[in-house]
Amino acid sequence: MAEKIVLAMVNLNAHSLSSLYEAFPPEEAFRLARRLEIHYTSKHGSRLNVAEVELAAMTAQCLGQRRIPDLATMNSELAAWRARRSRSQKGVDWQFTAIDARVRLKRLYPMLV
Repeated sequence: MAEKIVLAMVNLNAHSLSSLYEAFPPEEAFRLARRLEIHYTSKHGSRLNVAEVELAAMTAQCLGQRRIPDLATMNSELAAWRARRSRSQKGVDWQFTAIDARVRLKRLYPMLV
């Protein structure tokens, strides 16, 4: 059993340790909370959003609403989807520029005199 679990999560109010106390008895929630190391992503421009988009595309384009009979079939279909997706070179149109970051996150940048 892992001593510590490291999580990278989107910074949402639902993603807090208090949700453990809603789902488990206090003793169990406390035990689980002590084993978690949580790293939150920024609210804007999260790279996890890109992963979520890819997972949604994979679900819609490859898996759909059908049952897949076994792991070998699923692995084969996912490999074919991944190859098609890689050939098409889908990209991400980042809207948050370095200039935007300097303006909105100025408290994080050192002041040069």
